[in-house]
Amino acid sequence: GFHVAFLATHLPGVVESCGLSPQWAGWALAMLGGFNIVGSLGIGWAVGRWRMKSLLSLIYAVRAVAVIAFLLAPKTGPVLLLFAAVMGLTFLSTVPPTAGLVAKFFGPANMALLFGMVMLSHQVGGFLGAWLGGKVFESTGSFAGVWIVDILLAILALAVPIPALAPAAV
Repeated sequence: GFHVAFLATHLPGVVESCGLSPQWAGWALAMLGGFNIVGSLGIGWAVGRWRMKSLLSLIYAVRAVAVIAFLLAPKTGPVLLLFAAVMGLTFLSTVPPTAGLVAKFFGPANMALLFGMVMLSHQVGGFLGAWLGGKVFESTGSFAGVWIVDILLAILALAVPIPALAPAAV
């Protein structure tokens, strides 16, 4: 939730802090939304073909690498749009494999409560992404600290499913 809310709330501010005109923010948000649809549908298809834990780890790895690449890349309109497209692909694509893993590990009878708890934690993370993004920018004049937190959270989320990737695991 941290990542999603931070981008949805602060992407226009990120664009402005990069020195790009506001039109790039509009295009970036459109790319984010459009590729979110593609990523969500694509991962829905993929969970029927590959291991959900592997796919979830891949999504978080792509997020971390994309944010690092964006921070290191020159801040141009095309770079921003490519970044927004990649972020869109990973935006809500975590939901199908997460829901599938909850159902697989704990059974469909427990799905409502457990996925509700997953969504609660997602909302807390979302609040922190939106709020912390503003607070950090307000106090430092930069989003750099929030990007670092975003990268670390993606790496942490990437690491969580990895022990379960062993062949003996469900």
